[in-house]
Amino acid sequence: MTLRMQGKVGLITAAGSGMGRAGALRLAREGAKVAVVDIDAANAQLVVDEIVAAGGEAFAHCGDLTDDSFVTRVVDEAAGHWGRLDFAWNNAGHPGTAAFEDIDMALFELAMDLNFRSSALVASRAVAHLRAAGGGSLLFTASTAGLVSSPFSPVYSAGKFAVIGLSRSLARRYAKENIRSNVICPGSTDTAMLRVFQNRPDAAAKSSEEVEEVVANYGQMNPMGRHAKPDDIANAALYLLSDEASYVNGAILTVDGGSTA
Repeated sequence: MTLRMQGKVGLITAAGSGMGRAGALRLAREGAKVAVVDIDAANAQLVVDEIVAAGGEAFAHCGDLTDDSFVTRVVDEAAGHWGRLDFAWNNAGHPGTAAFEDIDMALFELAMDLNFRSSALVASRAVAHLRAAGGGSLLFTASTAGLVSSPFSPVYSAGKFAVIGLSRSLARRYAKENIRSNVICPGSTDTAMLRVFQNRPDAAAKSSEEVEEVVANYGQMNPMGRHAKPDDIANAALYLLSDEASYVNGAILTVDGGSTA
């Protein structure tokens, strides 16, 4: 059986946990060589160890995506490690501030840096490497909050709207160079980040039991009666990054169980 990502090399940001971790493992099982980028060195190395133990190839690259010099370096080093770059998946994000009036601009800037700015810089740096490889894929993790807005997280929502606009613009800009750009818009996904949304620093504190109750209730409200699993997002990413999606460019793939239908 032919592996769907055989011979492809790429990087995934925020790949030490959640959707990024699931994506790194899934892509590696299909033959991709993966640079696992995360601020948590221990988690990133655990993902690499799991990939290597299963016979794949990966390396961990740890640092802060709000540091522009790290962002540009990690893209170059991912390409240099295996001599090429075929994809870059911008998966990092941050829930941002819960407030809007009397907004904490430090929290605003952190959210915009992680949800949009770092993704734009990764993509900007990756284009030359993708071009050198004869084409490739840019993939962005946005959110259903970037499609239908969120009254509870306006800053997060704004950042994800920006991600979608950037991806679709790049899709048209680089199409003739065989560089595709697509977006995944997950709905609520059962990860640690989902819990962080419920206990942001400028929101009313909740106990762990209260957080889990809110999370469970929210999942039951979905048309499918559950949250997405990280593997649901990983499977969508696999399709968009594979050659099966060679004519899919500028797409927004919503993985939300029907919540925005």
